[in-house]
Amino acid sequence: MVLRSGGSELTRDQLSSEAAKVAGFLVAEGVSPGDRVAIYAANSPAWVVGYLGVIRAGACAVMMNPDYHSAEAEHILRDAEPKLVIADGARREIVSKLGFKAVPVEHLPRGEPPPMPALSPESPAAILYTSGTTGRPKGALLDHGNFLAQGRGALEVWRWTDKDVLVHALPLFHLHGLGMGLHGTLLGGGSAVLIPFTPEDVVRELTQGGGTMFFGVPSMYQRLCEWLEQNPTDLSHVRVFVCGSAPLPPALFERCAKLLGQPPVERYGITEGGIVVTNRYDGPRRPGRVGFPFPGVEVKLGEQGEVLLKGGQVFKGYWRNPEATKEAFTPDGWFKTGDVGEIGEDGSLAIRGRIKELIITGGFNVYPREVELVLEQHPAVHEVAVAGVPSEKWGEEVTAFVVPSGSKPPNEKEIIAFAHERLASYKCPKRVVMLDKLPRNAMGKVQRSLLGK
Repeated sequence: MVLRSGGSELTRDQLSSEAAKVAGFLVAEGVSPGDRVAIYAANSPAWVVGYLGVIRAGACAVMMNPDYHSAEAEHILRDAEPKLVIADGARREIVSKLGFKAVPVEHLPRGEPPPMPALSPESPAAILYTSGTTGRPKGALLDHGNFLAQGRGALEVWRWTDKDVLVHALPLFHLHGLGMGLHGTLLGGGSAVLIPFTPEDVVRELTQGGGTMFFGVPSMYQRLCEWLEQNPTDLSHVRVFVCGSAPLPPALFERCAKLLGQPPVERYGITEGGIVVTNRYDGPRRPGRVGFPFPGVEVKLGEQGEVLLKGGQVFKGYWRNPEATKEAFTPDGWFKTGDVGEIGEDGSLAIRGRIKELIITGGFNVYPREVELVLEQHPAVHEVAVAGVPSEKWGEEVTAFVVPSGSKPPNEKEIIAFAHERLASYKCPKRVVMLDKLPRNAMGKVQRSLLGK
């Protein structure tokens, strides 16, 4: 197993040795099993060593988006109350001004490796904060058993082996990059190359660096396809492409199939449980469907078609938030995802939207994703997000926010007429707003609360 980045390499033994020394420093600083240590830094091999050092000390890693500004960082630090924060660059200044101790990720102090902590599957491993697309982020507390179940599931469903090389361009603070990318690599004994995302770098590592796997979000695949159209490259040797964290438009699915040599394996995941559903490695891979439950995961639909989950990789609750935890589970222990789903005759799951994003217009319920899937078929539409805008007449008006595919914006009446040919009238947008880009979070999810502002 090798972790590569730039011109540096770290083997499994080196990662283990360096993590143990970092753990020695943390223990000397008074960090005990269960204490929180936050990581507020950009992707790097030093980030990985720091994270593994936190785990090796038996502490609980608090994941922080490196793009957070002071107010966002303050919310997480006040909530998690870490003993110290591993940070880089200007982020150390933010941490210090907020009154927390910061240590440099670039030059992490080392110490004498401590004895292995006495941990169990129920021991806390990390707090990952929800994306906050509908409110302030909550801290999902995941334990070692959750992480182990997630990683083992990924090895099984995607046939991950020690011969694989993952081209890793996802944020490590997020469960997609951490629980699947890093943990899968460590558990499977394969290798990974850690790079910032650019289409050129991804293709170079897949062709020249021996990459056999790539995980990405739809916006990454969009840029990758745009680059490949100008720079055709044979990627048929790549074993698997995986896509998630946001819906993959059917048109992009087909574009990927043509340019990558195979469609991505679309999957569905949550901060509170990692990847819980995926299309099968051997297919069929169907656009608009996220597939079948991970090993050990149970899926069913509850009220309003809400996707409910059970399984060893699903968390047990939110950090210091018993009210949110109680609301998140049914009385018999199923986690309520807040996503609306549909299970087909073959047992595969499709995600239709978020319950909180439901538009109620003239007394009718409209799920934005259903409308988006139709409008994405229009040749003049590059991207689209649908949301409800307050209306005295309708309660909410179905409104489409469109990023045009060309220099000439599509006509609003044309877009609305296109929808009326394919949808019931109450589902069709009453307004179309042109945008240069859609507001998204770090993992490419549209922030609907910002639309129209």
